[in-house]
Amino acid sequence: MQTLTIIIADDHPLFRGALVQTLQAMAEDVVIIECGEFSAALKAADDHPDADLMLLDLAMPGVSGFSGLMTLRAQYSALPIVIVSATDDHGTVRRSIELGASGFIPKSSSLDDIRTAVRTVLDGGIFTPGINCGQTEDDPVLIEILDRLKTLTPQQNRVLTMLAEGLLNKQIAYELGVSEATIKAHVSAILLKLNVDSRTQAVIKLGKINMAMVA
Repeated sequence: MQTLTIIIADDHPLFRGALVQTLQAMAEDVVIIECGEFSAALKAADDHPDADLMLLDLAMPGVSGFSGLMTLRAQYSALPIVIVSATDDHGTVRRSIELGASGFIPKSSSLDDIRTAVRTVLDGGIFTPGINCGQTEDDPVLIEILDRLKTLTPQQNRVLTMLAEGLLNKQIAYELGVSEATIKAHVSAILLKLNVDSRTQAVIKLGKINMAMVA
């Protein structure tokens, strides 16, 4: 039987442990990679290019709201990602799917529902809890922001996320191992793609998506 490789990215050890037990019971040979922060999730995706699935919490150290999903989706397009979150209103679920998630599991789900969701996605489907995944965002402002955010490259997504964390160009350059001039070029491209004039306005646009998640 083929080995299943699943990455769990969640900063709550007890919840990760529960997911591990649930997933290990689904097949004879399951490899689980646990990540407690977003940088570890990126490394896991890089180290395991043939991973079958990632379960990703929307709120964990090193990332804000949908930024992590956008970065992973852009950088690892072949990796199915299922969001696992305590924030499970219809808007959050819908935006997760629109930004490329293959499914959404509320943290309040039963073990059976979690297994069903994982099986659905592993079989190539999309799993959403009681929402028509064909529904689309109905706020024109958010629609425009979502469409513009989708045009960012993986590195631009990372830079925007770090801008939202309040990091300076020099700090971002150090974290990403590139020159400050490269970061300035990324920032200029981000401003152009988001149709804004300053990094502050870019962060505000990203914040509108994340605020909508908890509204």
